[in-house]
Amino acid sequence: MHPALSVIFFTVASGAGFGLVMLTISLHLLGGVPGMGGSGTLAAIIVGVLLATLGLLASTLHLANPKNAWRAFFRFRTSWLSREAVFSVLFYPCVMLYALGLWLSGGELAWWSAIAGTLAMLLALATVFTTGMIYASLRTIPQWNSPLVPANYLLLGLASGAVLLTALTVAFGGSAEIVAILALGLLVIAGIAKSVYYFWIGKPQGPTINTALGITRSRIKMLEPGQSSDSFLNREFSFQAAAERIRQLRLVVHLCGFILPFVMLVMLLRTDVAILALLAPLVVIGGLLAERWLFFAEARHVVNLYYGRQQC
Repeated sequence: MHPALSVIFFTVASGAGFGLVMLTISLHLLGGVPGMGGSGTLAAIIVGVLLATLGLLASTLHLANPKNAWRAFFRFRTSWLSREAVFSVLFYPCVMLYALGLWLSGGELAWWSAIAGTLAMLLALATVFTTGMIYASLRTIPQWNSPLVPANYLLLGLASGAVLLTALTVAFGGSAEIVAILALGLLVIAGIAKSVYYFWIGKPQGPTINTALGITRSRIKMLEPGQSSDSFLNREFSFQAAAERIRQLRLVVHLCGFILPFVMLVMLLRTDVAILALLAPLVVIGGLLAERWLFFAEARHVVNLYYGRQQC
């Protein structure tokens, strides 16, 4: 699949933003982020909402007719895209009510604020999950049609959100120990899940020209493949990156997305050097941008069989 920069930015930014909101509200409901207080917690919520909003706005840039985006809200029963749109819109009044409660009470948790925060947390979770399910529901793309896809979206969003929360905790002079340990655990789990996904898509899978025709005794070769002109199908579905480039970017994903931020947070816990906490989110975001580019670049649509590809 052709990697669209707007969708790459959308999924990375909104995942990190929603992940930050989910973790901040969860910790606040459990007693608060250590050392941050009401102002720090409110700042973390604002940063998370801004990231999620920028990501959602970027998603409209990939639409052929952005003025028709409103139609996405009316297919909730059958479309994961519609569910994502509905959940993301419902998220805003809930998180705004929760933030208002934080501002009015100076960090204290009123019953109505706790209810609003819980709803906002669940809606953020649902939005990230439905984003992953948009791709996982596509049976025509074998590399996406797996429960591993929404699981990775959730775990990567939570891991990047935890690293961001660690940076914000340090910036507000709080104790980063608990949040950093949480971020370390999420980085490990997300890294393992991503490695499992890479192993899974590396195995032979998906339809072939033979299975499409129902012929299994000999290898079929197309003599007249589909058109090779610059059509929409060629631009969007026939993108193929070089194998060496994919290997290099996978290394970037593992180094920047998981290993380096893990090392930086461990050093932060041992040395209290604040700059490590502030640099870790930049490294993570860089790794996730590479990860999301690969997510699209390594996908193979079955329409490629029409263009002569032996297997998708």
